[in-house]
Amino acid sequence: MPRPEFAPTALEPIETASRDEIAALQLTRLQATLAHAYAKVAHYRAAFEAAGVHPDDCRSLDDLAKFPFTTKDDLRKNYPFGLFAVPRSEVRRIHGSSGTTGKPIVVGYTEGDLAVWASVVARSLRAAGGRPGMLLHNAYGYGLFTGGLGLHAGAERLGCTVVPISGGMTERQVQLIADFAPDLITVTPSYMLAILDEFRRQGRDPRATALKVGIFGAEPWSEAMRAEIEEAFDLHAVDIYGLSEVMGPGVAQECIETKDGLHIWEDHFYPEVIDPETGAVLPDGAKGELVFTSLTKEAMPVIRYRTRDLTRLLPGTARAMRRMERITGRADDMIILRGVNVFPTQIEEIVLRSALLSGHYQIELTREGRLDAMTIHVEAHPEAWGTPALAAESKAIAHHIKGLIGISARVAIVAPSSIERSLGKARRVVDRRA
Repeated sequence: MPRPEFAPTALEPIETASRDEIAALQLTRLQATLAHAYAKVAHYRAAFEAAGVHPDDCRSLDDLAKFPFTTKDDLRKNYPFGLFAVPRSEVRRIHGSSGTTGKPIVVGYTEGDLAVWASVVARSLRAAGGRPGMLLHNAYGYGLFTGGLGLHAGAERLGCTVVPISGGMTERQVQLIADFAPDLITVTPSYMLAILDEFRRQGRDPRATALKVGIFGAEPWSEAMRAEIEEAFDLHAVDIYGLSEVMGPGVAQECIETKDGLHIWEDHFYPEVIDPETGAVLPDGAKGELVFTSLTKEAMPVIRYRTRDLTRLLPGTARAMRRMERITGRADDMIILRGVNVFPTQIEEIVLRSALLSGHYQIELTREGRLDAMTIHVEAHPEAWGTPALAAESKAIAHHIKGLIGISARVAIVAPSSIERSLGKARRVVDRRA
């Protein structure tokens, strides 16, 4: 049950609007966005014409399915400013992601876009339990990555005091959490585990901090990791979702009252779930690839952007707007091993059931002759390292993976702090196959 200080405060009217009211607003904004993209962005004009559609063909929300998808490759091909729908002089900020292959992704924001972004992040933080006057420790990276500055602006809009520590300097993170007594922390879940390690290394009790809520995102994480973080720090752990291509953090947020999935701020972002193979739109409740269309972006509208994230859409609970189930993985992160589809979060759920193992793990893929092989490297808890029980635990984890996922894998239990730490998103899979 949420603590008393997180009783719901007055919500914005759109958060309690009827589905008919939400849909009517979405259609009006969708029609304006399609017209804006067609008139101002050469890529969309050409893509619409190639698909034989025009913005005037959108007379209902269902008509959006007639329009072509946008992919990450489209963003790379139009690097750097080819998808901007306003003159570059009207763009007030540029963010980007460092692509692992090819050119990076570049996104732009007008003054109006930045105001909308701050407002949806403020809404997200309030849904997570944040209140004006609270102190927020922001350990997301600042710079071109949208996490740090996005959360910062939204927290200030809500009326919070922000500690902009960014990522890294883990020893100092712990010191400031102890000294400043923040109520909220925003960070990737994997880096929160690194902060936990540092608390223990310093001999500090993580449950003795003033932290009440951790708001975690930027990478898939499991219910087992939520349970470990909540138990270790005695706080509420909730999920936030966003991606640079659509806006940044604040596209959807898990509400602290229910912790039952992330409410999408549907007045600004229209969601679809599609079959990742065929592109067909799936009904609510069916699992598939998440697709977003922006409804209010000025500098860089996105039409039917394929996120590659896998989820399903569900009815609203704490808010009227629909929820998305926690991201279970990405279509492009899926491991295909000897014909079986595997996601890192499936491995994580199994590993974190063990009281002897930590949340730090890495999956290594190799090829032995003609067969692919998987080795899961997972750190032991410091107090368990060197004990005879680990040999049996390694066999038990391998047995559970075989029984629940259907593949054979080696499980190598390694010393504490031996797996690389990330200051941002964790590198869960190392593919050494040729």
